[in-house]
Amino acid sequence: MSPDARASLPSTHSGARAGAATNGGTMNPAATQANSTVAGTVPGTSTLARVFSRSVFAKTLYDNRRIFAVWTLATGLLTMAYASFYPQLSADSAASVPEAMRGFGLDDTASAAGYLQGAVFGLLVPLLVTFYGAATGARMTAADEETGYLDLLLAHPIGRARLLLHRFAALAVGAVVISAAVLVAVLAVRTTARLDSISVANFTAQSVNLALLGLFFGALATALGAATGKSRATVFGLTAGLGVLGYALHGFAPQTGAEWLRHLTPFHYYLGGEPLRYGFAPADPLVLAAAIAVLLAAGILRFARRDLGR
Repeated sequence: MSPDARASLPSTHSGARAGAATNGGTMNPAATQANSTVAGTVPGTSTLARVFSRSVFAKTLYDNRRIFAVWTLATGLLTMAYASFYPQLSADSAASVPEAMRGFGLDDTASAAGYLQGAVFGLLVPLLVTFYGAATGARMTAADEETGYLDLLLAHPIGRARLLLHRFAALAVGAVVISAAVLVAVLAVRTTARLDSISVANFTAQSVNLALLGLFFGALATALGAATGKSRATVFGLTAGLGVLGYALHGFAPQTGAEWLRHLTPFHYYLGGEPLRYGFAPADPLVLAAAIAVLLAAGILRFARRDLGR
């Protein structure tokens, strides 16, 4: 087990260990070092690692810090780049969009809200956030169960529900940070890219929905991993596949005359209310939040009762 992994395990003291640290009234250096290791100061771990190992939530944030940073930078920079393209579009650019792609929000690329709703928040960003939720959620329990570390972790005084909630809370922080990076990116180019017709409040409303979309797929992956015990690759594949299927259904449903099918996908509640045009609408975020809560509750209930040895 790595030093960082050892640092994440709860530490305890005992009278026997304390007595072993002395030898006839004099301190035994070897025993003292062993006792300090038990106390949590594992040799070879950094101070920052020890600080973040005091709770499952903090340890999960620390272990995934590089992943969160990569997702945040990549999503923010790509958003800024695509948002900056708006001034280069002509007024008749919407006419060149294939009819089959109109359902993805590309039917009005002439206006700032229409362009961002289609090219940025309708195509690029939601797929990235979907894969973030699928990839990170698959790491919450499925990765540790696959390696056998989950049994070791749960042998310590931490409940299964608490473990799952702490880890999902860390995933939620990542989703919020990514959405905040997207918001900062579009606000940074808002003037130079001629996006001033969209208010800061409307950009914020769209970013809130974006965070909830990431949390939805994160909750789905977390629940699948906790409930089934499948491998991380399987959980990621199932979640990402359902995400792509829902995305395609949301985009192509109008072309088949079955627009009502959109209401069965989370993408409708993420973008259907057109926050960039009309601002914050409480109903859509509430639906996404309720779905997230249901997925988490189902995952926790199954995880609490499942035999992890099978």
